[in-house]
Amino acid sequence: MKTQKQWFDEYAVSHQHTINQKIHYVCVPAIFFSIVGMFMSINPALITSKSNLHLPIVENWATVLLLVLLIFYIRLSIGTFIKMALFSTICLIGNYYISTVTHLYYFSLVLFVIAWIGQFYGHKLEGKKPSFLKDLQFLLIGPAWVFEKLTNKQ
Repeated sequence: MKTQKQWFDEYAVSHQHTINQKIHYVCVPAIFFSIVGMFMSINPALITSKSNLHLPIVENWATVLLLVLLIFYIRLSIGTFIKMALFSTICLIGNYYISTVTHLYYFSLVLFVIAWIGQFYGHKLEGKKPSFLKDLQFLLIGPAWVFEKLTNKQ
């Protein structure tokens, strides 16, 4: 496995344009958030029948997905793991509350499409293809890179 620095350096190659970076600061977390929402929309009956916790924020398929993804992030670094675990928790809580006022799946789907349109516009400005077209693991690197850039600005 590549080091976090290697991943971030390679990801940064196609994210040099200032506007593209700003678009990514908004759209990458939005895509992550929307995917959590779509997974939370899957019927959790199997999970709830096994756990019986009565905690919808925890008893859902998004939590299962996020636990698997957090293994990837802890292998990068403890700092990245903590940032992504915190953001994942915010996504679970935020999507839970959205589900109480509207249809979560459709909300998430619309957010997902709009955010991807923004991403592709940013890459058009950049003049370079998105990194994930080279390696799908960049779909996981993107959120970590965004939070690294946002939390380590001087």
